[in-house]
Amino acid sequence: MVSVGSPRAAAAAPTPPAASRPRRVGRPLLLLALPAVVVLGVFFVVPALRLAWLSVSTPELGIGNYTGLATDGVVVTVVLRTLGMAAVVTVLCVLCAYPYAYLMTIVGPRWRAVLTALVLLPFWTSLMARTFAWVVLLQDTGVVNGLLAAVGLGPTRLLGTTAGVSVAMAQVMLPFMVLPVYAAMRGIDRRLVDAAMGLGARPVNAFLRVYLPLSLRGVAAGATLVMVLSLGFYVTPSLVGSPQQSMLAQLIAVQVNQLLNFGAAGALAVTLLVVTLVLVAGVQRLTRTGGAPAALVGGAGS
Repeated sequence: MVSVGSPRAAAAAPTPPAASRPRRVGRPLLLLALPAVVVLGVFFVVPALRLAWLSVSTPELGIGNYTGLATDGVVVTVVLRTLGMAAVVTVLCVLCAYPYAYLMTIVGPRWRAVLTALVLLPFWTSLMARTFAWVVLLQDTGVVNGLLAAVGLGPTRLLGTTAGVSVAMAQVMLPFMVLPVYAAMRGIDRRLVDAAMGLGARPVNAFLRVYLPLSLRGVAAGATLVMVLSLGFYVTPSLVGSPQQSMLAQLIAVQVNQLLNFGAAGALAVTLLVVTLVLVAGVQRLTRTGGAPAALVGGAGS
């Protein structure tokens, strides 16, 4: 009889298959990441550190720029407006992208190729051209107001308003939401939904309790990407919006180009970077612990 801790038992224990053992990356393979690391360090890390230094050294050494921003009502309003605008754009993208991505998973290959081409089409068009197109569409006599008037909801002012900026930004950000959600949905085994319905669940309940939680990681990835990009968006709010609806990126541009206040601009940039990092870290923690899917499953069953 062989004891559990004996060397013979250890030798007889089955070894894990090669696929399950973690692979160690050698130094030659790590060198493949060197160009990307160099580019990231030169064009992102160094400028970010430079901005951080300007924020505490200009015009004098200290945290006066940060305390000044915290007590400036205009800056606080712009920061809150930026966060609110990014949240609205993210919600609009989720509401539009989720059914579109789901449709891409259930149609045939030919229609899937067409839907994918429609998603990628904005990447083939200049951002400036798309933004100027929204300026034309959102005018008081534009196409959008004409459609609203035809259904009895207009005309109304859209150009230079928060609603107009939100719609234009959502159109720009929509592909960044569709692609991660579609990638997550492609990995879901639809037989799980069929099994739930086979066990007596209604189609709606099977979707809410099985399919939706499995796709939330893609939604979280897309929402994070859209939220981060929206926080620093400059072109569309500048052209479609108005000075009264300025966002944080526009305020930074004013501090640099007009006021030449590099210390305040650096403090604003660092604040934006910190908010972005906190947001990304929060989403990663939520998706890693599985809190969102678990909470949704519990809510769906109530």
